Amino acid sequence: MANKKNISKGDILISLPSGNLIDLSFSRSLILLADHEELGSVGFVLNKPIEITLSDLIPTTNAQYTIYEGGPVEQDKIFCIHKRPDIIPNSLHINDELYWGGDFDTILNLVNTGVLSKDDIRFYLGYTGWDIDQLENEIEDNYWITIDKFEYDLLLTIPSKQVWKKAIKSLGQDYTIWLNAPENPNFN
Repeated sequence: MANKKNISKGDILISLPSGNLIDLSFSRSLILLADHEELGSVGFVLNKPIEITLSDLIPTTNAQYTIYEGGPVEQDKIFCIHKRPDIIPNSLHINDELYWGGDFDTILNLVNTGVLSKDDIRFYLGYTGWDIDQLENEIEDNYWITIDKFEYDLLLTIPSKQVWKKAIKSLGQDYTIWLNAPENPNFN
């Protein structure tokens, strides 16, 4: 279901290539809403890997996990989305398949010992945030398309370059024109 009226945590936001010509940083982004409340929203960009690994940021680990750009807020902090609340204390529920955060010392220990694999967890620098009504206004201005059903189990395993296209395909024929559009529509 695209562009539903009620937004809730666990929804996926899809940015079309021309969604906001003023701010191209979110062009072709796929964002998972980790939290959505009356006071605002928190999400993570799922498909923008950066050229550093977890071991580059945390020298006490040798884990070569890719780090993703989570968004423009608090880019000096590491966040994570995972599917293992059973072994990560203080995990925050997103939906039946995904959680975020938790005890970071435990997470690092589980990564270092190989208990958590790359298919269980993804790490992000920063997050995307919206104030009261900001997200609703951006959706109304067509910066985002929302979907509330997605194969969440694939979000941690599908290659990041494919996840945006998979989300666009899930919207149906009306949106397939965007599959080959450049990330910056000014280059078209």
